[in-house]
Amino acid sequence: MPRMTVLLVESDAAESERLQGRLQWVRGVDFVVTARDTLAGALEALRAARFDVVMADLSLADSPGSETFRRLRDGAGETPIVALIDPHETALGLLAVEEGALSYLIKSRVDANTLARSAQRAVKNARIKFGEWDSPMFHLAQHQFLKAAQLMGLDENIRERLMWPQRTLVVAIPFRRDNYSEVETVFGYRVQHVLAMGPTKGGIRYHEDVDLGETTALAMWMTWKCALMRLPYGGAKGGVAIDPTTLSRAELQRLTRRYALEIAPIVGPDKDIPAPDMGTNEQVMAWFMDTYSQQLGYTVPGVVTGKPVSLGGSLGRREATGRGLVHVVRRAAHHLGMDLAGSTAVVQGYGNVGSNAARLLAESGVKVTAVSDVRTGVYNANGIDLAAIDRHLAEHATLEGFAGGDAVTNAELLELPCDILAPCAIQNQITAANAAKIRCRLLAEGANGPTTLEADEILVDRGILILPDVLANAGGVTVSYFEWVQNTQNRPWTLAEVNERMGEIMTNAFDRTLQRSLQSKLDMRTAAMVEGVERVANAMLLRGLWP
Repeated sequence: MPRMTVLLVESDAAESERLQGRLQWVRGVDFVVTARDTLAGALEALRAARFDVVMADLSLADSPGSETFRRLRDGAGETPIVALIDPHETALGLLAVEEGALSYLIKSRVDANTLARSAQRAVKNARIKFGEWDSPMFHLAQHQFLKAAQLMGLDENIRERLMWPQRTLVVAIPFRRDNYSEVETVFGYRVQHVLAMGPTKGGIRYHEDVDLGETTALAMWMTWKCALMRLPYGGAKGGVAIDPTTLSRAELQRLTRRYALEIAPIVGPDKDIPAPDMGTNEQVMAWFMDTYSQQLGYTVPGVVTGKPVSLGGSLGRREATGRGLVHVVRRAAHHLGMDLAGSTAVVQGYGNVGSNAARLLAESGVKVTAVSDVRTGVYNANGIDLAAIDRHLAEHATLEGFAGGDAVTNAELLELPCDILAPCAIQNQITAANAAKIRCRLLAEGANGPTTLEADEILVDRGILILPDVLANAGGVTVSYFEWVQNTQNRPWTLAEVNERMGEIMTNAFDRTLQRSLQSKLDMRTAAMVEGVERVANAMLLRGLWP
């Protein structure tokens, strides 16, 4: 019989005895319980021994409120914590989940089975969390989901299922360097989060920091994004752990073709449809499509999206993410009573998303005062000449040395005064350390996961409206869907058709999210998550479980 050690922290002696008794009734697991009634006693027990799980009341005689969890978390280290709360303490339970608790339980509603399952699930999740899925991005994605799930009262079985991807593939990819006798092996990934909604959809990222945790987080976000946009997809993501800037064109092609060959069994126009992401582009998608098509003996343009237009790509796809972000910025500005003409914007990350967002904001009358790339940023309170920026980048490939403004770091750029701040670079840029210094009215997330949960709370309390990534950067996957439809129907759309239909979908998603936010008194990120999770959960319940 498996053995599980539990540290139970409960100040009420009768409640502690009741909970211990329920764990002893569970069959199949030998629960060994150590009980403490104060925070000081719990921390002492954690220093003296290792436990599989901590189950703790957060309102203790020597430490009431949210501080209890923080101190307990610091003392527990990697040991998972399940919060035990009274019915009137739901807000405290949600806060604990946001800050790292695996879940919370309302003590008066807990039976023996629920208590045991929560303990076992916490241990299992923690083992995975500190193993191959150990990633700040994945932790952020899970905690965002758990917050929405708790607020929704999501079915426990569906919550457990959606915490993890349905299918993952990890491949070791050998490819030849230009020195043909040198063969390098790198790791590649393809993660499919949910298969219940139709084919899965998600980009391919080439970056040295790609790992299973990051790829899984991105696949999870893609699930909610597609559901929020009401697209017939589940979420997926792929990537290769390599810096593409170190590869020659020939090496990049060989790597891409080998990666395509390795993941070919689980992709296809009716299975999983990749697209470009960080470090990849239209050319990479063309090589991927050709490799896949060679295996089947005929051309399959629908296996990827984001292809060159001459190979079945869609007009408008390249600028779609930036254009979609501007669509929701316009709606948000209208909601706030903010006139875009004369407003100011700061854009972090001047890649595909950021450059198009900056250009389209400028066309809407917004004065773009600062932009940045991975190395540096440029600030000009009178407005940046974006055409000059483009010419400088074409010649030098970096913003360093640009004479049209003052040099700033990426960290400094985020704290510049503006009406609209658009982080379009990488994750975890706005944190508890700098959230109080952000000086904007509207935060539009062009990147995935640029804002941490702790920063979210600070920004919302300060009255800053956040357009979350699952909403703000969904223009790319929306036009990818259009490309897939065009490939399926063998009928190309005009650019006007693409832009008009994408605008309708983006503004409809914003309006639904805003309505849920106002009606349920939720911040925009949680409202968007609830909207997406609800759609996925309903689909899973309707399909059922077989066998």
